[in-house]
Parts: sequence; C-alpha cells; structure tokens
Amino acid sequence: MCAHQPSCPRAESAVPHVVAAHPEQGWSLRCDGVIVFDDTGELLPDGRVIAPHRVSVEGLTVAA
Repeated sequence: MCAHQPSCPRAESAVPHVVAAHPEQGWSLRCDGVIVFDDTGELLPDGRVIAPHRVSVEGLTVAA
C-alpha cells in the first residue's frame, strides 16, 4: 500500500505517516495500511487487532 521508495517499515514501526485522518470519527489511516484509533487501539492490514494500551488511573500523577 505504501508508495514510498524505499517503502515504509512494517506495521509494528511508528515511522509510517498518516495518509487519511478522520478525527471526527476517531481514527487515522497510515501509509502502511494500519488503522490507528484515538483510544490507542490499532487494526492491522492482516485483520489482527492491537488492543488499546491505556494508562491506569493509579499510574497518573495528580497536581494539587
């Protein structure tokens, strides 16, 4: 799907760039065919799903 020369790295890399952004719907399409969702989940071109990787509330720092 990627037309870069040389082509972008595999889907597991963070290097590919966004070719279609739909923030109103909460997703973006990268040039490597991966759909990235605003909740940090991903749908890979082969149909595999990467679950959202959210930080737990306990892991957040609170400023007073």
